[in-house]
Amino acid sequence: MHGCGGLQPFMRTYAEAAVAAGFAAVTIDSFTPRGLSRAAAHLVVCTGLGVHGQRRAADIFAMLHWLKGQDWADADHVAVAGWSHGGWTILDALALSPTTARATGLIDVDLEALSRVKTAVLVYPYAGPFSTAFKQGWGGRRPRVAAVLGGKDQVVGFKPAERVLTRLSADGLTIDTLKFDDATHAFDDDRASDPRTRHRPDYAARTQAFFAQALRSAL
Repeated sequence: MHGCGGLQPFMRTYAEAAVAAGFAAVTIDSFTPRGLSRAAAHLVVCTGLGVHGQRRAADIFAMLHWLKGQDWADADHVAVAGWSHGGWTILDALALSPTTARATGLIDVDLEALSRVKTAVLVYPYAGPFSTAFKQGWGGRRPRVAAVLGGKDQVVGFKPAERVLTRLSADGLTIDTLKFDDATHAFDDDRASDPRTRHRPDYAARTQAFFAQALRSAL
């Protein structure tokens, strides 16, 4: 699941890493079906004005439902991976309860489908004030978690993500963390336009290997 700027070319390298490791990969475009251009996404989503993580969680349920009809997919053993806003979406999707789902407007989602998620890969995820994962936890859901953080992330920071990961670890989840102390936000995106980011191809390669190992460990 892409970040707040929409689906970017660099994410194809992660899909290719998953395929090379022996898994099928699905990339989700959350914004084109919602009529959001890249410019509109920066204005509305990146600023927090709309399409919060809990609301975008609908895309995960749609994907899980769609996979059930695909004969090439093992729909009962799924990994979800998200970058920045996509990581927020995963964090808050797994925190949903019947009450919070209804409050968010997710009336018809099948919360039981989340049991098919065996691992969550979170790359520099947003976990700030709008996120509900720290306060609510993930209840009884126990996917394995792999997280990648940048110590110089000036976009979403790393301390909020560390805090929610500590909460999930205390709840009994298995957390594997890869942290680059001098990495910025979107360090693996060679086309990132934010002046606060700096591309690091070496860290990108290590993150892709970490991602592939997370799939092998859980699936």
